[in-house]
Amino acid sequence: MTDISAFLKELISLPGLSGHEGPVREVIARAWQPLVDELSTSRLGSLHGLRRGGGSDPRPRILLTAHMDAIGLMVTQVKDGFLRFTQIGGVDPRILPGQPVTVHGRQDLPGVVVQPPERLLPPGNGDKTVEMEHLFIDTGLLPADAARLVRTGDLVSFAQPPVELAGETLAGHSLDNRASVAAVTACLDELVKTRHAWDVWAVATSQEEVTLGGAYTSPFDIRPDLAVAIDVTFAKGPGANDFRTYPLGKGPTLGWGPNVHPALYTAFKELADRLDIPNSMETMPLMSGTDAMGLQVVAEGIPTMVIGVPLRYMHTPVELVAMKDITRVGHLLAEFIARLEPDFVEKMRWDD
Repeated sequence: MTDISAFLKELISLPGLSGHEGPVREVIARAWQPLVDELSTSRLGSLHGLRRGGGSDPRPRILLTAHMDAIGLMVTQVKDGFLRFTQIGGVDPRILPGQPVTVHGRQDLPGVVVQPPERLLPPGNGDKTVEMEHLFIDTGLLPADAARLVRTGDLVSFAQPPVELAGETLAGHSLDNRASVAAVTACLDELVKTRHAWDVWAVATSQEEVTLGGAYTSPFDIRPDLAVAIDVTFAKGPGANDFRTYPLGKGPTLGWGPNVHPALYTAFKELADRLDIPNSMETMPLMSGTDAMGLQVVAEGIPTMVIGVPLRYMHTPVELVAMKDITRVGHLLAEFIARLEPDFVEKMRWDD
């Protein structure tokens, strides 16, 4: 049985920026190996795990995706021993000064993001957020050593270690979306002890933060009958309490909008209520901002669902989740899969 908390802490202690997911993919593969029948890696670096169902051939297929890539930084210049950088994915410059980072140069180097004193900034920058172009990373190296060990294009990942907080919550970087990878793992762990007719494809997708590359390519290879994108969503917290945010520790969100098939929403909602899993409708009137945007339109189209894990402080090195939300998502997915009848898709209607 997988220790989901320990597994997640390991995941958020690793790099694995968009397009460079290797370090985290290896750890996920190790965790999934005993839970699936086949493991493979796509041409774009997504990890595919197949757990075969017990139904008659040809068996229908359900695809569960959770992206494993993370936001981060990339070196753009090495000058006088200091590193200039840009972003990979959406990074808010307000959270950068003072952050510990790891520079993945010719060797991994610890560093800190710093900003010059106000008198050295361009006029007008002293009383507002300092733009990324004026920040730099200090590794402590002398100029000659920095030039030898770091080059333009080298990656920089956040180095904030995981922090266990009260209330069975966990804070750290890259919980978007490794929290959902942990939820899919919890689902697979439960399916080991559960009979299910359908084949289950678990995919840790690559490049969601920048290109949706894994979401477009993996389902084209697998051709599932149904797809579920599991991702984080905005939890209520300081200054975030309107209809666009959801309670932390009060269960998953169920997406409702154009990326979601109504019949799938209804099926997941009815099941969650039957299982006494607290849940919230997450309205998504435009694009969902998740892998579902790619999944839904592959080939002739795939009926897709979005499930969210509430998370505070998104796209910062101190994202925060409640562990019970993660395990609830895993349980809901496993119970849904166990109840899937072979003719589920044939009975679906768009207006269900």
